[in-house]
Amino acid sequence: MPDLPPLREVIAKHGLSASKALGQNFLFDAQLLDRIAAVPGDLHDKAVLEIGPGPGGLTRALLKAGARVTAIEMDRRCLPALAELEAAFPGRLRVIEGDAMKLDHDATMGEPYAVVANLPYNVGTALFVRWLGGPKANENAWPPQWTSLTLMFQQEVAQRIVAQPGTGAYGRLAVLAQWRSTARLAMKVHRSAFTPPPKVMSAIVHLEPAAMPEGVSAPTLERITEAAFGQRRKMLRQSLKGMPGALAALERLGIDPQRRAETLSVQEFVAIARELS
Repeated sequence: MPDLPPLREVIAKHGLSASKALGQNFLFDAQLLDRIAAVPGDLHDKAVLEIGPGPGGLTRALLKAGARVTAIEMDRRCLPALAELEAAFPGRLRVIEGDAMKLDHDATMGEPYAVVANLPYNVGTALFVRWLGGPKANENAWPPQWTSLTLMFQQEVAQRIVAQPGTGAYGRLAVLAQWRSTARLAMKVHRSAFTPPPKVMSAIVHLEPAAMPEGVSAPTLERITEAAFGQRRKMLRQSLKGMPGALAALERLGIDPQRRAETLSVQEFVAIARELS
């Protein structure tokens, strides 16, 4: 492990400050960062994709854990600090300047990879839904090239990802996350751990791909959940009436059309999608 200066010194040296426009909040606590890097398990010589590394706090922890890191950063102010890390870990860190929303992550990595990231708040959910959707060319291709997702979200979003039916947090995000993946809340992170402190608490979620249910179209499931939870206070007979065949599918499956979306299990949504696929 190279003898690196404290992260606060690096930030002061390069005159960096967190950009609100880019959804940035920096983490300085090395022990906390090491705990985050440990969530996906043994990373020795594993390929890891990090989005929005900023000055490189989590990047350091991942490199200490033995990972081979590809970091995508669109804030060019952070590139000199990341270049110093690149020099300190020859052949172990590749920094790409660009917008993670516009890059093909599978092509960029070229091998199976874990995603570990303190996601910028302004693009976190969009990136997450994209990873859940499967490869662009075939949304039904599963498992994906990523082997796990270890992601920092606002705690409210993290709770929506792991939520169970019948709870206020349960919705479209939970179904999309859980129908062919396992999702767990790995740890909570207090707002005071960040600089500057955000207004909300944060949490780390960890997902691993699971077996995909047979006979189900991913785009069909996405359309069903969008319709059902788009009008979540309405009964299914109202929210799904615009989907051809949906009400007939409910009848065949014995699902009461007077139920609301939040009462259906992930398995019931999968069953409806199978009927319509």
